[in-house]
Amino acid sequence: MTQNAAKTLELIFDFGSPNAYLTLKVLPELLDRTGADLIITPCLLGGVFKATGNKAPMIQYADAPAKMAYENLEMRRFIDKHGLTKFRLNPHFPVNTLLIMRGAIVAENDGNLDDYVEAVNRAMWEDGLKMDDPEVAAAFLTANGFDGPALLTRTQEPEIKAKLAQNTEGAVARGVFGIPTFFVGEEMFFGKDRLAQVEEALG
Repeated sequence: MTQNAAKTLELIFDFGSPNAYLTLKVLPELLDRTGADLIITPCLLGGVFKATGNKAPMIQYADAPAKMAYENLEMRRFIDKHGLTKFRLNPHFPVNTLLIMRGAIVAENDGNLDDYVEAVNRAMWEDGLKMDDPEVAAAFLTANGFDGPALLTRTQEPEIKAKLAQNTEGAVARGVFGIPTFFVGEEMFFGKDRLAQVEEALG
């Protein structure tokens, strides 16, 4: 990773956000154009919401159907623009991501966070799997090059639990209220629709 903060893009990430999945699908081209390195910081979106009083759009706009319809329209435009034809909403949404986010900390400790994120994103937002079911998660991970049962067992280790909690608390302390959130140095940007601003900051 580069030591130049202006050339490092940090993504505050949780698998529970479909927009985080969509963002990660288009980030490689942005990183190529800017020469920036990506750092993924696993955080618990539910913890962020609880600490900040924020809510998922489907809850926040439950009484504003026109607003929710427009949110869905913007998502569809983004999907169509970038040809993200494999994406589909998870039929089990919302999925409790605590288990798989602790798994991300395990994978990070093992040096294969990128592979883990790519695989579990696919499970969540392409295959439509119920990834808060330990048996489903273990079977999927094993089929995708991980030792699923061993990895999930490690998610119960106190230091793994603590690291995810620390990441989440730290993100909230920096002003994070939702996911995906980006940092370029100390500058914060929220949402996939801010990627043009992110690219300008990296440039």
